[in-house]
Amino acid sequence: MSDIKKVVLAYSGGLDTSIIIPWLKENYDNCEVIAVAADVGQGAELSGLEEKAIKTGASKLYIEDLKDIFVNEFIIPTVKAGAVYENQYLLGTSFARPIIAKRLVEIAKAEGADAIAHGCTGKGNDQVRFELTIKAFAPDMKIIAPWRIWNIKSRDEEIDYAEAHNIPLAITRETNYSKDKNLWHLSHEGLDLEDPANEPQYDKILELGVSPEKAPDKATYITLSFEKGVPVALDGEKMSGLAIIEKLNKLGGGNGIGIVDMVENRLVGMKSRGVYETPGGTILYKAHDALETITLDRDTMHYKQQMVAGKFSELVYYGQWYTPLREALSAFVDSTQETVTGDVKLKLYKGNIMLASLTSPYSLYDEDIATFDEDEVYNQMDSQGFINLFGLPIKVQAKKKGL
Repeated sequence: MSDIKKVVLAYSGGLDTSIIIPWLKENYDNCEVIAVAADVGQGAELSGLEEKAIKTGASKLYIEDLKDIFVNEFIIPTVKAGAVYENQYLLGTSFARPIIAKRLVEIAKAEGADAIAHGCTGKGNDQVRFELTIKAFAPDMKIIAPWRIWNIKSRDEEIDYAEAHNIPLAITRETNYSKDKNLWHLSHEGLDLEDPANEPQYDKILELGVSPEKAPDKATYITLSFEKGVPVALDGEKMSGLAIIEKLNKLGGGNGIGIVDMVENRLVGMKSRGVYETPGGTILYKAHDALETITLDRDTMHYKQQMVAGKFSELVYYGQWYTPLREALSAFVDSTQETVTGDVKLKLYKGNIMLASLTSPYSLYDEDIATFDEDEVYNQMDSQGFINLFGLPIKVQAKKKGL
């Protein structure tokens, strides 16, 4: 420990990282601690962080604005891939960690730090996400993970430590949920949510919106415009990806959209229960998926859904963003998005998202062929020969069975 003279700490000002600054100084011979807070859309959570970090022992605090990079280089590529972990989780914490960890490495190198520290627990996924990224950009950098070595065993004991060291906290023992917030989502874990038998107290925990029961009785219509799979406008107004997500969060949250209560399989092997609020992201996924139904051919769409989206979601969830496979899958996805251009009109109502209209200059939908009315472009007798050939293996197998 005496070899560690300067540590760069991933700092949020939450319970874990608030007590890590004095703990590092106590246990690493009064080493210098440089705190780094990545702004990925936490909003008010960043207020007062510098004063708090310095008062608790940090020599300085970096606040890095990474919001646009987060949207353009992580969120949108994941949306284009259609990646959803275990069919529900829109990866809000998962893809925020690599961008933060990469910036930690850059600052650690610039500061000549001996180690990088994080506040992830030994039970969670985030320790893997941070450390795989650190290995990708600084393979020999020492990593300090206090939760894996200190004698603190619970969040209650963390609060005890904070109180003993006069560290101000924004939570109490009764509101001590483990949360992660960024411009894409807000997660809730711990306390009563640890038992899947307990219904979430939505009136108590929701912050990005309201429950469907409290949403307006009148529907909200919106139109999203895409170019090559990238959202570029909302209701005809050109906007950045960040601005679109921020506006969709307000619209979606106000209509009770994007609330997920799930038990997921963590990378470390256990199951965990969490409640996620992702109002804008849920709308964005719905619109993008809908546009692909008319702009992608069947085989590409099915292959992307069955072989790429699921694997992409695992790579993101497992912290393997900076890997050759993720980059290769993104290259495939980008190729599929060449024609994913058009407008999607949606109806938002009490937690639901309903498709109202789809248009694209690259639409593969042909009303003349699909119509139930009389047409002159499709010979229905052609299907008989197709079925005979398509079903031939089944027929041969049945005959071999003596049927």
